[in-house]
Amino acid sequence: MSEHENRQLVEQAYTNFKAGDIPTLLQSMSEDITWTLPEIENVPFAGKRQGRGAVGEFFSTLASLQDARSFEPREFIAQGDKVVVLGHYVWQVKANGRTYESDFAHVFTVRGGQIGAFHEYTDTAAGANAFR
Repeated sequence: MSEHENRQLVEQAYTNFKAGDIPTLLQSMSEDITWTLPEIENVPFAGKRQGRGAVGEFFSTLASLQDARSFEPREFIAQGDKVVVLGHYVWQVKANGRTYESDFAHVFTVRGGQIGAFHEYTDTAAGANAFR
């Protein structure tokens, strides 16, 4: 796929996420996707997952624990098989009502027309504090 097509694939993934269409989002991923968030103390959805089923469980856990107050991908940069997305989000933890926010960098790797890998970079201290 071209860099333009890779960018479009990732942009559509965000559209699906924001619309709550997780089944369609998951279909844009390879069966053996690697999904990596930093390890964050007390945050059950943090860490690394392997496979589309595990990523589906990630989204289920995420939705059960927190709500997005704002989720804004702001810049998409495509080069080769990578698409980097820079943005900002605000989350509210359901259990205690605390909010946290951070800028983020998401790095996607596209293989064979599907998302094959995802890696998030974010303020882990903000998330850990909100879940305490």
